Order: sequence, then C-alpha cells, then structure tokens
Amino acid sequence: MSEFVDNLHEVFVEFGDIQAKRMFGGYGIYHDGLMFALVADDTLYLKVDAKNRVHFDELDLPAFEFSKQGKRVKMSYRLAPATLFDDPPEAKRWASLAFEAALRSGKK
Repeated sequence: MSEFVDNLHEVFVEFGDIQAKRMFGGYGIYHDGLMFALVADDTLYLKVDAKNRVHFDELDLPAFEFSKQGKRVKMSYRLAPATLFDDPPEAKRWASLAFEAALRSGKK
C-alpha cells in the first residue's frame, strides 16, 4: 500500500474507520462497505452525485477521468479539496458528503 493511502487513516480519523482496496492500479476507499473515494496516482477523489455536486462546483474541483479505447471517461468522483488533509473536521465533512452520495447510489 502506498504511503499516501496509509496516511488517509489519519486524515479521516474523525470520520471513522476506512479500508483501502487495490483496484485498477489505484485504490478504492471504503467505509461501512461502501466505496466513497478513490485514489489514483496518489490523488484523492470523492464520490459525487446531484445532491453534493454543488460543493465541488463551488471550488471548481475536476472530475476523475481516464482513457478507455482512446476516449476520455469521466467518473462520478471529484478531486478532494486540499484543505481536508490538514483539518480533521473538514475531512470528516467532505467524507460525509461523499459517503452520503455513495449511500444514495446504492452500490455495495
């Protein structure tokens, strides 16, 4: 596991227990069995949906994208704000927004 991913346990200490699982060259970040974030190239992205998107739009945080068969594919994850890495209450707030989006998506 990368040092960046290991550090997320400290970042989200106020949010609660998280688990990291390897996937497609990165990591899925889970809480209570739901993926609410992903890490690609030591960059954290949080789950987004129609209800929490405004928070990400306000900060102009870009979507996670990857190439598939020569086309760019955007996923329902957005770059996490840098402020959450040094502010546990802020990390909890953003993780909660992402986890609520994961709950609404209904995907285990």
